[in-house]
Amino acid sequence: MSAQDRAELLRARLAALQPDTLEIIDESHMHAGHAGAQTGASHFRVRISCAQFNGKLPLARHRLVYDLVQDLIPHPIHALAIDAKPSSNKGNT
Repeated sequence: MSAQDRAELLRARLAALQPDTLEIIDESHMHAGHAGAQTGASHFRVRISCAQFNGKLPLARHRLVYDLVQDLIPHPIHALAIDAKPSSNKGNT
């Protein structure tokens, strides 16, 4: 499975949160030589905002993300850095 396939798998899983924004960054190159990298697993950073995060503390936001991807860790994803923000969309139309 390529890093791009892993990123698309993350994107598909996180779609359940109906994110306003979702950015998935492959940071595997920054971890060359790291134990997880030696097994071929990837390191990703996720920047996500969604209405489901509104009113939740950062730990609760992270739990929502991890609940959707927990079976992917530690392989094929070795590490996941999360930047989870509440929705900036206030419903103004």
